[in-house]
Amino acid sequence: MNTAFEKARADVGVIDTMIGFPAPREEQAKHYDFIRKQTHDADSQEWEFPAQYMFKGVPHYDKVDDPVEMLMEKMNQHGITRALTGMAVDGNAKIALERYPDRFIASANADPNQGMDAVRKLDDDVRVHGARSVNCWGTGLIPQVPLNDKKMYPIYSKCIELDIPIFVYAGVPGPRIRFAPQEVALLDEVCWFFPELKIITRHGGEPWSELMVKLLLKWPNLHYSTSAFAPKHYNKDIINFANTRGADKVIYAGYYPMGLDIDRIFAELPNVPFRDHVWPKFLYENAARLLKV
Repeated sequence: MNTAFEKARADVGVIDTMIGFPAPREEQAKHYDFIRKQTHDADSQEWEFPAQYMFKGVPHYDKVDDPVEMLMEKMNQHGITRALTGMAVDGNAKIALERYPDRFIASANADPNQGMDAVRKLDDDVRVHGARSVNCWGTGLIPQVPLNDKKMYPIYSKCIELDIPIFVYAGVPGPRIRFAPQEVALLDEVCWFFPELKIITRHGGEPWSELMVKLLLKWPNLHYSTSAFAPKHYNKDIINFANTRGADKVIYAGYYPMGLDIDRIFAELPNVPFRDHVWPKFLYENAARLLKV
């Protein structure tokens, strides 16, 4: 038993910074239609999950009666005290935020292709609807928007003004779409021009993990989350960084129900070789600080 992990989970809890609601197979598959519009290979058009070649044991459900309660049951089972969820005028996120306001944290989405409309929407999402962060997957947009694209600059500026972090994606994406918009090196320009901007990367930063660590060390407001990686596959460079100089920079994120089951994640988490002092920061404190929990 990993006593440091168990103690941290019991003492401070867990904030999951990437979690979703379970859905039946057909409904879940439709969620990824926006990715399929960019792909050209036959597999991507037929797969239920556009990156399923990378994952084993993807959660599948034929029927889900109450997605919010089903997720809550899993959260309670594994000690997840808070979860970051998207915002919508209807649907599961709205229900969860209204039903369990002390358990779910609202996060906005931004499409920089929408220009000033995206900026105004972000301002409204935060000031009126209580979002505490914003997510932007520029690689998944049409057209794609690189991390350092000038269309991102108004979004970055508004994040600084609103004092919220932005979640962006770094590294080669699993779906078979171009990776150029999220090359890790592009973060350097953004961090240089916006030193006040709080950035949290998603999806690993691989194969540029050494560069990722260098940038995390270089830029005080750059952070890393573990989304889309089973704990047994956490990057060794990142683990070493967290254990040495980066305990305040690495944040827990799951990937349920997209590619990983929560049961699998928490079965593997105790085997991650984090030092004792890293666990409470990784599981809760770093995210709580950035999201102002």
